[in-house]
Amino acid sequence: MRVTLLGTGDTTGTPTPGCDCDTCARARELGVERTRFSVHVRNDRTGESLLIDASPDFRDQFLTHGVDLPDEILVTHIHFDHLDGLGNAYRLLDGAPVYAADETDPETGESVAGTVARKYDYLDAVEPSPRPPLEPFRACGFDVTLVPVDHPPLSCYGVVVEDPETGAKLSLSGDTSYAVPEASRERLADPDLLLADGIVPADLAEQHPIGGRHEDPDGVPRTFGTKHMTREGALALAADLDADRTRIVHAAHFYPADEAFAEPLAVDGEVYDP
Repeated sequence: MRVTLLGTGDTTGTPTPGCDCDTCARARELGVERTRFSVHVRNDRTGESLLIDASPDFRDQFLTHGVDLPDEILVTHIHFDHLDGLGNAYRLLDGAPVYAADETDPETGESVAGTVARKYDYLDAVEPSPRPPLEPFRACGFDVTLVPVDHPPLSCYGVVVEDPETGAKLSLSGDTSYAVPEASRERLADPDLLLADGIVPADLAEQHPIGGRHEDPDGVPRTFGTKHMTREGALALAADLDADRTRIVHAAHFYPADEAFAEPLAVDGEVYDP
């Protein structure tokens, strides 16, 4: 299993267009980026590649990092920064199963798989493949499981990818608050590599209109607002799950410049072999 972090940023990325904050300036100085979220997982035994979330930055990500085009795709939820790269299937992919949850979202009245089918019905290369959460399925030779997380108001899912031959395990928290359901935590637990949503440091929660949530015993917010974990929340989840290695992803440019590129915050292009 070879894991390439194609996109490690939030919805605007870092550097953010039109922004001259110290963090964006520092990113430009370092020559690093955090584009919109996407992860490439290659199975060298089968020669296949699974793409987790289709970033709007799809084209540049694949050109920049030189990875194979995906044979199969998984979509965690319907926010544009995780979904709208599917349009790149046109003329690039002959046909790719697109796995997504089959649960109906009360907010939208359709499942994630249903939204994929509706939005991309004009693309023959997009083949929606609904899957029930918490039930493993085979994709690119891996055992893959969608696990419900907490990203209101929409349904959203984390992902577990396991190699049945080597036992290697990759867990993605998905876009989520710290309130990941217990059944999902059980599936995510004990990963070799955890990619955890950590949009800002906890001390910025006071700047959110509703503040922070899910405070630890010292009062440190593990959730920023309602939708995303703080850095401290991501690290707490990693400890809860007993992750061997953790990279914090979906990071915003609101991190102070002197913290924004420190461990364990990821940047685009990192490669791991769990």
